[in-house]
Amino acid sequence: MTLAAAWVDDPFAEAVRSGRGPLWLRRDDGSRIALDIERWCAPAAGADHGLLLRCARRAEPVLDLGCGPGRLVAGLLALGVPALGIDVTRAAVARTQRLGGAALCRSVFDRLPAEGRWGAVLLADGNLGIGGDPAALLRRGAQLIAPDGLLLVEVEREEIDEHGPVRVEGPGGRVGPPFTWARLGADAAARCARQAGLAEAERWTSHGRRFLALRRADPQRQM
Repeated sequence: MTLAAAWVDDPFAEAVRSGRGPLWLRRDDGSRIALDIERWCAPAAGADHGLLLRCARRAEPVLDLGCGPGRLVAGLLALGVPALGIDVTRAAVARTQRLGGAALCRSVFDRLPAEGRWGAVLLADGNLGIGGDPAALLRRGAQLIAPDGLLLVEVEREEIDEHGPVRVEGPGGRVGPPFTWARLGADAAARCARQAGLAEAERWTSHGRRFLALRRADPQRQM
């Protein structure tokens, strides 16, 4: 089962269409991680503003990987920042477009517009877990940003490094197909970033959420 197939017609797509949960990631051992679908479907707020302002200061186009219902794309447009969302869930792409944003139904690993020229690329709302291989995902992010661009990544609140199969679970115990996911804290994410040829530029916490700003590593500094 591919990652894309896991999100196309499962409880996540239903929740995006309705704007409501509850919604979880269920691990193989039966434990669950709550997904904040109502916040994702609401306008940008709280810690989102720190992400948006970091993008706005650069005054360059932004790519939102795994844009979901599109609140960050819409928030960037409200600030006058050109933005494009990418998501494998058609319901998420459609919702982003209804907000007035541009979005494409594609995988992060598909060929994407303007590769290597984005001023900032976003991996928010747990999307560092896409594919279950954060180092590979960060390498992909490094390919997408401009030489002086930033990869802005949300990490877990706690210092964890977790990889494994999960399913999306919705109301009534309905679950989608299995796929591999990852959850990393700031230190583990920074280690993966170094493996991906990225250097940490900033680390911050806002409204209980944690973030890293990454840039392409300068080879001269590594000598």
